[in-house]
Amino acid sequence: MTERIPCKSEGCSATILPATFQKTGGYCMPCVQEKERQERQAYIMKHRQTVDLYAGITDPVEVLKIMHASRPYDPLIVYTTYRSGKEELYRSLSKEDACRLEAYAIELLQTGDEEVCTEILMSLVCYNNRLLSRTGIIAELIHREIYDPAFLYKHAPADIRDLLLEQVETDGENRNSLLLILSWIGDDVVVQRFREWREHAPEWVDELYIAPERYAHEAGWELTADGKRRDLFYPDNYAIVKTAGNTVPSGETAHFEDTGAAFLKESSQTCAWCGSRLTVLMDIAAGHPAVQHFPLTGQRLQVQTCVICSCYGPVYMELDSYQGARWNDFNRKPDYLRETDPDEDSRAYLSAGKQFRIAEEPRNTYHAVQWTMEPWASQIGGYPTWIQDAEYPECPCCSQRMHFIGQLDWEAVEEYGEGIYYMFLCPEGRMSATLFQQS
Repeated sequence: MTERIPCKSEGCSATILPATFQKTGGYCMPCVQEKERQERQAYIMKHRQTVDLYAGITDPVEVLKIMHASRPYDPLIVYTTYRSGKEELYRSLSKEDACRLEAYAIELLQTGDEEVCTEILMSLVCYNNRLLSRTGIIAELIHREIYDPAFLYKHAPADIRDLLLEQVETDGENRNSLLLILSWIGDDVVVQRFREWREHAPEWVDELYIAPERYAHEAGWELTADGKRRDLFYPDNYAIVKTAGNTVPSGETAHFEDTGAAFLKESSQTCAWCGSRLTVLMDIAAGHPAVQHFPLTGQRLQVQTCVICSCYGPVYMELDSYQGARWNDFNRKPDYLRETDPDEDSRAYLSAGKQFRIAEEPRNTYHAVQWTMEPWASQIGGYPTWIQDAEYPECPCCSQRMHFIGQLDWEAVEEYGEGIYYMFLCPEGRMSATLFQQS
Protein backbone atom coordinates (compact mmCIF):
# COMPACT_ATOMS: atom_id res chain seq x y z
CA MET A 1 0.00 0.00 0.00
CA THR A 2 1.34 3.45 -0.91
CA GLU A 3 2.22 5.52 2.12
CA ARG A 4 0.20 8.75 2.42
CA ILE A 5 1.83 12.04 3.37
CA PRO A 6 0.34 14.63 5.76
CA CYS A 7 -0.88 17.89 4.16
CA LYS A 8 1.51 20.80 4.83
CA SER A 9 -1.29 23.21 5.80
CA GLU A 10 -1.22 24.09 9.46
CA GLY A 11 -4.12 22.51 11.28
CA CYS A 12 -5.12 20.27 8.34
CA SER A 13 -5.36 16.57 9.23
CA ALA A 14 -5.69 15.29 5.66
CA THR A 15 -3.17 12.95 4.07
CA ILE A 16 -2.34 12.79 0.39
CA LEU A 17 -0.64 10.48 -2.07
CA PRO A 18 2.98 11.16 -3.08
CA ALA A 19 1.85 12.03 -6.60
CA THR A 20 -0.51 14.67 -5.23
CA PHE A 21 2.27 15.92 -2.93
CA GLN A 22 4.51 16.48 -5.94
CA LYS A 23 1.73 18.12 -7.98
CA THR A 24 0.47 20.55 -5.33
CA GLY A 25 3.65 21.24 -3.42
CA GLY A 26 2.52 19.21 -0.43
CA TYR A 27 -1.05 20.42 -0.03
CA CYS A 28 -4.30 18.48 -0.22
CA MET A 29 -6.80 19.55 -2.86
CA PRO A 30 -9.28 21.20 -0.42
CA CYS A 31 -6.43 23.35 0.91
CA VAL A 32 -5.32 24.18 -2.63
CA GLN A 33 -8.85 25.21 -3.54
CA GLU A 34 -9.22 27.29 -0.39
CA LYS A 35 -5.94 29.06 -1.14
CA GLU A 36 -7.09 29.79 -4.68
CA ARG A 37 -10.41 31.10 -3.35
CA GLN A 38 -8.63 33.42 -0.93
CA GLU A 39 -6.31 34.68 -3.64
CA ARG A 40 -9.25 35.25 -5.97
CA GLN A 41 -11.17 37.09 -3.26
CA ALA A 42 -8.12 39.24 -2.47
CA TYR A 43 -7.77 40.09 -6.16
CA ILE A 44 -11.45 41.04 -6.38
CA MET A 45 -11.28 43.26 -3.31
CA LYS A 46 -8.13 45.00 -4.62
CA HIS A 47 -9.46 45.64 -8.12
CA ARG A 48 -13.19 46.05 -7.48
CA GLN A 49 -14.63 49.31 -8.76
CA THR A 50 -17.80 51.18 -7.90
CA VAL A 51 -19.79 52.23 -10.96
CA ASP A 52 -22.57 54.82 -10.84
CA LEU A 53 -24.71 54.29 -13.91
CA TYR A 54 -26.93 57.18 -12.81
CA ALA A 55 -24.20 59.82 -12.61
CA GLY A 56 -25.44 63.05 -14.20
CA ILE A 57 -28.84 61.56 -15.10
CA THR A 58 -31.87 63.38 -13.73
CA ASP A 59 -34.56 62.28 -16.20
CA PRO A 60 -36.71 59.71 -14.30
CA VAL A 61 -37.50 57.86 -17.51
CA GLU A 62 -33.83 57.36 -18.30
CA VAL A 63 -33.20 56.31 -14.70
CA LEU A 64 -35.94 53.69 -14.93
CA LYS A 65 -34.56 52.39 -18.21
CA ILE A 66 -31.27 51.74 -16.43
CA MET A 67 -33.04 50.10 -13.51
CA HIS A 68 -34.88 47.71 -15.80
CA ALA A 69 -31.84 46.84 -17.92
CA SER A 70 -30.27 43.47 -17.19
CA ARG A 71 -26.55 43.42 -16.41
CA PRO A 72 -24.28 40.38 -16.41
CA TYR A 73 -22.73 39.62 -13.05
CA ASP A 74 -19.20 40.93 -12.69
CA PRO A 75 -17.51 40.46 -9.29
CA LEU A 76 -15.17 43.36 -10.07
CA ILE A 77 -18.03 45.87 -10.34
CA VAL A 78 -20.30 47.23 -7.61
CA TYR A 79 -23.18 49.24 -9.03
CA THR A 80 -24.36 52.25 -7.05
CA THR A 81 -27.97 52.07 -5.92
CA TYR A 82 -30.15 54.95 -7.03
CA ARG A 83 -31.41 57.23 -4.26
CA SER A 84 -35.03 56.32 -4.97
CA GLY A 85 -36.70 52.96 -5.54
CA LYS A 86 -38.78 51.92 -8.53
CA GLU A 87 -42.07 52.38 -6.72
CA GLU A 88 -41.28 55.98 -5.82
CA LEU A 89 -40.01 56.83 -9.30
CA TYR A 90 -43.05 55.39 -11.04
CA ARG A 91 -45.38 57.26 -8.70
CA SER A 92 -43.59 60.52 -9.51
CA LEU A 93 -43.83 60.19 -13.29
CA SER A 94 -45.79 62.88 -15.11
CA LYS A 95 -48.31 61.93 -17.77
CA GLU A 96 -45.76 62.80 -20.44
CA ASP A 97 -43.07 60.71 -18.74
CA ALA A 98 -45.44 57.74 -18.50
CA CYS A 99 -46.16 58.02 -22.23
CA ARG A 100 -42.45 58.03 -23.00
CA LEU A 101 -41.84 54.98 -20.87
CA GLU A 102 -44.76 53.15 -22.45
CA ALA A 103 -43.33 53.96 -25.89
CA TYR A 104 -40.01 52.51 -24.75
CA ALA A 105 -41.81 49.34 -23.62
CA ILE A 106 -43.32 49.05 -27.10
CA GLU A 107 -39.84 49.28 -28.61
CA LEU A 108 -38.67 46.48 -26.34
CA LEU A 109 -41.65 44.36 -27.34
CA GLN A 110 -40.90 44.86 -31.02
CA THR A 111 -37.30 43.76 -30.48
CA GLY A 112 -38.45 40.62 -28.66
CA ASP A 113 -37.76 41.63 -25.06
CA GLU A 114 -41.18 40.64 -23.74
CA GLU A 115 -40.00 40.21 -20.16
CA VAL A 116 -38.76 43.77 -19.57
CA CYS A 117 -41.62 45.19 -21.63
CA THR A 118 -44.15 43.44 -19.41
CA GLU A 119 -42.30 44.50 -16.27
CA ILE A 120 -42.49 48.16 -17.31
CA LEU A 121 -46.16 47.95 -18.27
CA MET A 122 -47.03 46.29 -14.96
CA SER A 123 -45.23 49.04 -13.08
CA LEU A 124 -47.05 51.75 -15.01
CA VAL A 125 -50.43 50.21 -14.29
CA CYS A 126 -49.72 49.45 -10.62
CA TYR A 127 -47.52 52.27 -9.40
CA ASN A 128 -48.50 55.06 -11.79
CA ASN A 129 -52.24 54.27 -12.05
CA ARG A 130 -51.96 54.36 -15.81
CA LEU A 131 -54.29 52.63 -18.22
CA LEU A 132 -52.38 51.46 -21.26
CA SER A 133 -52.81 53.97 -24.06
CA ARG A 134 -54.77 53.30 -27.20
CA THR A 135 -51.65 53.36 -29.42
CA GLY A 136 -52.00 49.74 -30.34
CA ILE A 137 -49.98 48.22 -27.52
CA ILE A 138 -52.92 46.18 -26.22
CA ALA A 139 -53.61 44.85 -29.69
CA GLU A 140 -49.90 44.03 -30.00
CA LEU A 141 -49.99 42.12 -26.73
CA ILE A 142 -52.94 40.09 -27.99
CA HIS A 143 -51.20 39.48 -31.33
CA ARG A 144 -48.20 38.08 -29.48
CA GLU A 145 -50.48 36.11 -27.13
CA ILE A 146 -49.15 37.89 -24.06
CA TYR A 147 -52.16 37.41 -21.80
CA ASP A 148 -50.44 37.43 -18.44
CA PRO A 149 -50.84 39.37 -16.25
CA ALA A 150 -54.49 39.93 -17.08
CA PHE A 151 -54.72 43.25 -15.23
CA LEU A 152 -52.72 44.91 -18.03
CA TYR A 153 -56.01 44.86 -19.95
CA LYS A 154 -57.92 46.64 -17.19
CA HIS A 155 -60.70 48.82 -18.69
CA ALA A 156 -59.57 48.01 -22.24
CA PRO A 157 -61.70 49.71 -24.95
CA ALA A 158 -64.79 48.24 -26.55
CA ASP A 159 -63.06 47.02 -29.72
CA ILE A 160 -60.60 44.96 -27.69
CA ARG A 161 -63.41 43.65 -25.49
CA ASP A 162 -65.45 42.55 -28.50
CA LEU A 163 -62.43 40.87 -30.08
CA LEU A 164 -61.81 38.89 -26.89
CA LEU A 165 -65.48 37.93 -26.53
CA GLU A 166 -65.30 36.38 -29.97
CA GLN A 167 -61.94 34.72 -29.34
CA VAL A 168 -62.98 33.12 -26.05
CA GLU A 169 -65.64 31.08 -27.86
CA THR A 170 -63.12 29.36 -30.13
CA ASP A 171 -59.70 29.59 -28.48
CA GLY A 172 -59.71 26.67 -26.07
CA GLU A 173 -55.96 26.82 -25.48
CA ASN A 174 -56.10 30.37 -24.07
CA ARG A 175 -59.66 30.41 -22.73
CA ASN A 176 -58.70 30.65 -19.07
CA SER A 177 -56.46 33.65 -19.74
CA LEU A 178 -59.10 35.30 -21.91
CA LEU A 179 -61.77 34.94 -19.24
CA LEU A 180 -59.42 36.54 -16.73
CA ILE A 181 -58.79 39.44 -19.09
CA LEU A 182 -62.52 39.90 -19.68
CA SER A 183 -63.00 40.00 -15.92
CA TRP A 184 -60.51 42.84 -15.68
CA ILE A 185 -62.32 44.72 -18.43
CA GLY A 186 -65.50 44.14 -16.45
CA ASP A 187 -67.81 46.61 -18.20
CA ASP A 188 -71.58 46.26 -18.66
CA VAL A 189 -71.18 44.12 -21.78
CA VAL A 190 -68.86 41.69 -19.98
CA VAL A 191 -71.20 41.52 -17.01
CA GLN A 192 -74.09 40.73 -19.35
CA ARG A 193 -72.10 38.00 -21.09
CA PHE A 194 -71.13 36.44 -17.76
CA ARG A 195 -74.79 36.48 -16.78
CA GLU A 196 -75.73 34.76 -20.05
CA TRP A 197 -73.05 32.10 -19.51
CA ARG A 198 -74.38 31.45 -16.03
CA GLU A 199 -77.97 31.08 -17.25
CA HIS A 200 -77.05 29.11 -20.38
CA ALA A 201 -73.76 27.31 -19.94
CA PRO A 202 -71.59 27.42 -23.07
CA GLU A 203 -70.53 24.16 -24.65
CA TRP A 204 -66.96 24.64 -23.46
CA VAL A 205 -67.86 25.09 -19.80
CA ASP A 206 -66.76 21.56 -18.90
CA GLU A 207 -63.23 22.44 -19.97
CA LEU A 208 -62.98 24.95 -17.10
CA TYR A 209 -62.15 24.31 -13.47
CA ILE A 210 -64.72 26.86 -12.29
CA ALA A 211 -67.84 28.45 -13.74
CA PRO A 212 -67.13 31.34 -16.17
CA GLU A 213 -68.62 33.98 -13.87
CA ARG A 214 -66.31 32.92 -11.03
CA TYR A 215 -63.38 34.40 -12.94
CA ALA A 216 -64.69 37.79 -11.89
CA HIS A 217 -63.30 37.18 -8.40
CA GLU A 218 -59.78 37.50 -9.76
CA ALA A 219 -60.60 41.06 -10.83
CA GLY A 220 -62.21 41.89 -7.50
CA TRP A 221 -65.92 41.63 -8.23
CA GLU A 222 -68.72 39.07 -8.40
CA LEU A 223 -71.89 38.48 -10.33
CA THR A 224 -74.80 38.81 -7.92
CA ALA A 225 -77.89 36.60 -7.87
CA ASP A 226 -79.77 39.22 -9.90
CA GLY A 227 -76.98 39.42 -12.47
CA LYS A 228 -75.31 42.66 -11.45
CA ARG A 229 -71.70 43.51 -10.74
CA ARG A 230 -70.76 43.81 -7.05
CA ASP A 231 -67.25 44.96 -6.19
CA LEU A 232 -65.48 43.07 -3.41
CA PHE A 233 -62.98 45.72 -2.28
CA TYR A 234 -62.87 49.45 -1.54
CA PRO A 235 -60.82 51.62 -3.92
CA ASP A 236 -59.09 53.86 -1.36
CA ASN A 237 -55.69 52.30 -0.70
CA TYR A 238 -53.63 53.49 2.27
CA ALA A 239 -50.25 51.86 2.80
CA ILE A 240 -49.40 50.58 6.28
CA VAL A 241 -45.83 51.85 6.56
CA LYS A 242 -43.09 50.82 8.92
CA THR A 243 -41.53 53.86 10.55
CA ALA A 244 -38.62 52.45 12.57
CA GLY A 245 -35.20 53.57 11.37
CA ASN A 246 -35.02 53.75 7.60
CA THR A 247 -37.68 51.15 6.89
CA VAL A 248 -40.36 53.47 5.51
CA PRO A 249 -40.95 52.25 1.93
CA SER A 250 -39.96 54.64 -0.83
CA GLY A 251 -42.66 57.11 -1.78
CA GLU A 252 -44.63 56.77 1.45
CA THR A 253 -44.90 59.35 4.22
CA ALA A 254 -45.79 58.08 7.63
CA HIS A 255 -48.47 59.71 9.70
CA PHE A 256 -46.52 59.85 12.95
CA GLU A 257 -49.17 61.75 14.90
CA ASP A 258 -51.85 59.18 14.08
CA THR A 259 -53.44 57.84 17.25
CA GLY A 260 -56.48 56.39 15.55
CA ALA A 261 -54.90 53.13 14.41
CA ALA A 262 -52.93 50.33 16.02
CA PHE A 263 -51.57 47.03 14.70
CA LEU A 264 -50.49 43.65 16.07
CA LYS A 265 -51.73 43.88 19.62
CA GLU A 266 -52.33 40.90 21.89
CA SER A 267 -55.99 40.15 22.47
CA SER A 268 -57.52 39.13 25.76
CA GLN A 269 -59.27 36.27 23.95
CA THR A 270 -57.90 32.84 23.11
CA CYS A 271 -58.32 30.65 20.06
CA ALA A 272 -60.98 27.98 20.58
CA TRP A 273 -58.93 25.56 18.47
CA CYS A 274 -55.32 25.80 19.63
CA GLY A 275 -55.64 27.77 22.87
CA SER A 276 -53.19 30.50 21.83
CA ARG A 277 -53.93 34.14 22.43
CA LEU A 278 -55.65 35.86 19.53
CA THR A 279 -53.94 38.76 17.80
CA VAL A 280 -55.52 42.09 16.92
CA LEU A 281 -54.23 42.57 13.39
CA MET A 282 -55.59 46.10 13.24
CA ASP A 283 -57.71 48.41 15.37
CA ILE A 284 -58.80 51.64 13.66
CA ALA A 285 -61.14 54.42 14.77
CA ALA A 286 -64.19 54.71 12.52
CA GLY A 287 -63.38 58.32 11.68
CA HIS A 288 -59.90 57.59 10.33
CA PRO A 289 -59.46 58.70 6.67
CA ALA A 290 -58.32 55.20 5.66
CA VAL A 291 -61.70 53.69 6.59
CA GLN A 292 -64.00 56.66 6.03
CA HIS A 293 -65.68 54.95 3.08
CA PHE A 294 -66.11 51.62 4.85
CA PRO A 295 -69.71 50.95 5.95
CA LEU A 296 -68.93 50.94 9.67
CA THR A 297 -71.68 51.20 12.26
CA GLY A 298 -69.61 51.25 15.43
CA GLN A 299 -66.86 53.38 16.85
CA ARG A 300 -63.95 51.18 15.75
CA LEU A 301 -62.95 48.62 13.19
CA GLN A 302 -61.12 45.80 14.90
CA VAL A 303 -59.93 42.63 13.20
CA GLN A 304 -58.72 39.75 15.35
CA THR A 305 -57.46 36.34 14.37
CA CYS A 306 -55.34 33.40 15.42
CA VAL A 307 -52.14 33.79 13.43
CA ILE A 308 -51.60 30.05 13.71
CA CYS A 309 -54.97 28.64 12.77
CA SER A 310 -55.88 31.18 10.08
CA CYS A 311 -53.17 29.52 7.99
CA TYR A 312 -55.54 26.56 7.60
CA GLY A 313 -58.75 28.37 6.70
CA PRO A 314 -60.91 31.44 7.37
CA VAL A 315 -61.31 32.62 10.95
CA TYR A 316 -64.52 34.56 11.61
CA MET A 317 -65.08 37.09 14.38
CA GLU A 318 -68.35 38.70 15.38
CA LEU A 319 -68.28 42.49 15.77
CA ASP A 320 -70.10 44.08 18.70
CA SER A 321 -71.71 47.53 18.86
CA TYR A 322 -68.33 49.16 19.47
CA GLN A 323 -66.72 47.22 16.62
CA GLY A 324 -64.84 45.02 19.04
CA ALA A 325 -64.59 41.36 18.09
CA ARG A 326 -65.25 37.95 19.59
CA TRP A 327 -64.91 34.37 18.39
CA ASN A 328 -67.81 33.23 16.25
CA ASP A 329 -69.47 29.85 16.71
CA PHE A 330 -69.58 29.38 12.96
CA ASN A 331 -65.83 28.71 12.88
CA ARG A 332 -65.23 25.10 11.92
CA LYS A 333 -62.05 23.50 13.11
CA PRO A 334 -59.89 22.27 10.20
CA ASP A 335 -59.21 18.57 9.91
CA TYR A 336 -55.54 19.24 10.49
CA LEU A 337 -53.86 21.70 12.86
CA ARG A 338 -50.23 21.52 13.88
CA GLU A 339 -49.67 20.87 17.56
CA THR A 340 -48.88 24.01 19.55
CA ASP A 341 -48.06 24.88 23.13
CA PRO A 342 -49.51 28.33 23.96
CA ASP A 343 -46.89 28.78 26.68
CA GLU A 344 -44.09 28.28 24.17
CA ASP A 345 -45.72 30.21 21.34
CA SER A 346 -43.45 33.08 20.29
CA ARG A 347 -45.14 36.48 20.27
CA ALA A 348 -42.09 38.43 19.16
CA TYR A 349 -43.96 39.69 16.11
CA LEU A 350 -46.14 41.87 18.35
CA SER A 351 -43.26 44.32 18.76
CA ALA A 352 -43.45 45.15 15.05
CA GLY A 353 -46.93 46.60 15.50
CA LYS A 354 -45.50 49.61 17.36
CA GLN A 355 -43.61 50.56 14.20
CA PHE A 356 -46.63 50.53 11.89
CA ARG A 357 -48.51 53.66 10.88
CA ILE A 358 -50.98 54.48 8.13
CA ALA A 359 -49.63 56.68 5.32
CA GLU A 360 -51.09 60.16 5.12
CA GLU A 361 -52.03 59.97 1.45
CA PRO A 362 -53.72 57.14 -0.47
CA ARG A 363 -51.96 55.42 -3.32
CA ASN A 364 -53.24 53.72 -6.47
CA THR A 365 -56.00 51.20 -5.81
CA TYR A 366 -54.04 48.50 -7.66
CA HIS A 367 -50.59 49.43 -6.36
CA ALA A 368 -49.84 45.99 -4.89
CA VAL A 369 -51.87 43.77 -7.24
CA GLN A 370 -48.83 41.80 -8.47
CA TRP A 371 -47.00 40.13 -5.60
CA THR A 372 -44.13 38.96 -7.82
CA MET A 373 -43.15 42.62 -8.27
CA GLU A 374 -42.44 42.65 -4.52
CA PRO A 375 -44.36 45.85 -3.79
CA TRP A 376 -44.90 47.22 -0.30
CA ALA A 377 -48.02 45.15 0.26
CA SER A 378 -49.33 46.00 3.75
CA GLN A 379 -52.34 48.24 3.25
CA ILE A 380 -55.86 49.30 4.21
CA GLY A 381 -58.34 49.03 1.35
CA GLY A 382 -57.34 48.76 -2.27
CA TYR A 383 -57.11 45.60 -4.34
CA PRO A 384 -55.55 42.64 -2.47
CA THR A 385 -52.17 41.11 -3.28
CA TRP A 386 -53.23 37.53 -3.98
CA ILE A 387 -50.34 35.09 -3.74
CA GLN A 388 -52.59 32.24 -4.80
CA ASP A 389 -56.09 32.40 -6.33
CA ALA A 390 -58.50 35.11 -5.21
CA GLU A 391 -60.42 33.94 -2.14
CA TYR A 392 -63.20 36.10 -0.70
CA PRO A 393 -64.83 34.18 2.18
CA GLU A 394 -68.59 33.95 2.47
CA CYS A 395 -70.21 35.58 5.47
CA PRO A 396 -71.72 32.84 7.66
CA CYS A 397 -74.67 35.08 8.56
CA CYS A 398 -75.84 36.44 5.20
CA SER A 399 -74.00 34.10 2.76
CA GLN A 400 -72.65 37.07 0.80
CA ARG A 401 -69.00 37.28 -0.13
CA MET A 402 -67.18 39.56 2.24
CA HIS A 403 -65.37 42.74 1.22
CA PHE A 404 -61.60 42.89 1.41
CA ILE A 405 -60.51 45.67 3.79
CA GLY A 406 -56.79 45.22 4.34
CA GLN A 407 -53.73 43.01 4.52
CA LEU A 408 -50.49 42.60 6.45
CA ASP A 409 -47.42 41.32 4.66
CA TRP A 410 -45.60 39.14 7.20
CA GLU A 411 -42.29 39.85 5.50
CA ALA A 412 -42.59 43.37 6.97
CA VAL A 413 -43.42 41.92 10.40
CA GLU A 414 -40.68 39.33 10.99
CA GLU A 415 -37.15 39.11 9.68
CA TYR A 416 -37.76 35.84 7.89
CA GLY A 417 -41.53 36.17 7.65
CA GLU A 418 -43.47 35.31 4.53
CA GLY A 419 -47.05 35.25 3.38
CA ILE A 420 -49.92 37.69 3.75
CA TYR A 421 -52.81 37.87 6.22
CA TYR A 422 -55.96 39.14 4.50
CA MET A 423 -58.83 40.86 6.31
CA PHE A 424 -62.49 41.01 5.28
CA LEU A 425 -65.69 42.66 6.47
CA CYS A 426 -69.40 42.05 6.09
CA PRO A 427 -71.28 45.05 7.53
CA GLU A 428 -74.67 43.38 7.05
CA GLY A 429 -73.68 40.31 9.04
CA ARG A 430 -71.46 42.35 11.39
CA MET A 431 -68.62 39.91 10.82
CA SER A 432 -64.92 40.08 10.08
CA ALA A 433 -62.82 37.29 8.63
CA THR A 434 -59.16 36.59 8.05
CA LEU A 435 -57.23 34.12 5.96
CA PHE A 436 -53.61 33.56 5.02
CA GLN A 437 -51.74 32.75 1.81
CA GLN A 438 -48.10 32.09 1.05
CA SER A 439 -46.11 30.90 -1.94
